[in-house]
Amino acid sequence: MSREPRTPGPPDDVVIVGGGAAGLALAHRLAASGHPSVTLVEAPEGPLRPPERTWCYWARRPGDFDEFDEAVTASWSRLRVHGTDGRAITVDPAPLTYRMLRSADFERLVHSRLARSPGVRVLRATADTVHRTADGAEVRCTTPDGRTLSLPARYVFDSRPRCPLPPARTRLVQHFRGWFVHTDTDRFDPAVADLMDFRVPQPAHGLAFGYVLPLAPDRALVEYTEFSRTPLTAAAYDAALTHYSRDVLALGSYTVESVEQGAIPMTDARFDRRTGPSVFRIGTAGGATRPATGYTFAAVQRQSRAVAASLRAGRATVPPPHGRRALAMDAVLLRALDTGRINGPDFFTALFRRVPAERLLRFLDGGTSPREEWSIGLRTPVRAMLRTALELPFLPHRSPFAPHTGERHR
Repeated sequence: MSREPRTPGPPDDVVIVGGGAAGLALAHRLAASGHPSVTLVEAPEGPLRPPERTWCYWARRPGDFDEFDEAVTASWSRLRVHGTDGRAITVDPAPLTYRMLRSADFERLVHSRLARSPGVRVLRATADTVHRTADGAEVRCTTPDGRTLSLPARYVFDSRPRCPLPPARTRLVQHFRGWFVHTDTDRFDPAVADLMDFRVPQPAHGLAFGYVLPLAPDRALVEYTEFSRTPLTAAAYDAALTHYSRDVLALGSYTVESVEQGAIPMTDARFDRRTGPSVFRIGTAGGATRPATGYTFAAVQRQSRAVAASLRAGRATVPPPHGRRALAMDAVLLRALDTGRINGPDFFTALFRRVPAERLLRFLDGGTSPREEWSIGLRTPVRAMLRTALELPFLPHRSPFAPHTGERHR
């Protein structure tokens, strides 16, 4: 694998733009299948290169995405949700486990495997434009030393964030700031992850929760997250995290070893996955982020497998990352949250109390049957959800005035 531009020659079969979860996953799948000619264009060091972040997903044990096990930082077999009343709900979603990996570890693992694939190269450059040509498509980019390169390809898969976002009826933002903390004494149970802790002050609009992923008895990722219309300032996040760490978790003395922050759109916008005969969008840019939860990693892996399979069959397709039923239900939930018709903390707490954990997690990942979804729907505020579902078809999709972009760590 070369990190330097090739000399002029025949076009690549595939050029992948962006070295995040989606770009790396697709490059990995194509390399594993022996695809003959692939270039992965990654942003060079600088403002366009995202900081290290955390991705989480549910997987069967053993089973889903085992090929990435050596990059997994931690996993949990039990999950916990705290209601606003302080009561805790602890569930075991067997055979599913909740897994966490760091982007730097995932990148190192994938790069080490790409290095053993002679048909794959990684190019550090800034992608400027992607446009169609008579024979496929072309990516024009600039190298760190200022050279301009043109990369012709049969197919281009673009994972760069969309800006502006497509028109939508509902537009919220899931935004967060997390601290990797080291406490002076053992304060965490490494076997249990706190998925949603609503024992924090709730905003006037939307909802807020704490999120704790223990890495050791004295180490954890402690995060403050909101679903609302606009992100906070860094000072406001830190004030919320200080309150949560000191007054709710009672951590005592601790050191903040590193910080991560991000935001993603929670929207019912329609994300086009094809922008030309040979140009496709993948990952968050192609709608892989689940609108009502922010989870992306598992959908990206499924999508990359399907793309690699279609290329092996001699065609190029990017399948929908989420089914129509899942997106329709997400649109109803987002609208109900945005209008205040449902109380967010009570809604999610009730689901974890009333629905078997394994079924609920499959539902959040789009893996349930219509019958299972019907049974889950009956455990939600039916009147508010039905009213929202009836009004959605009459609401226009509007373009955003100030688009939000970013990549959620989940």
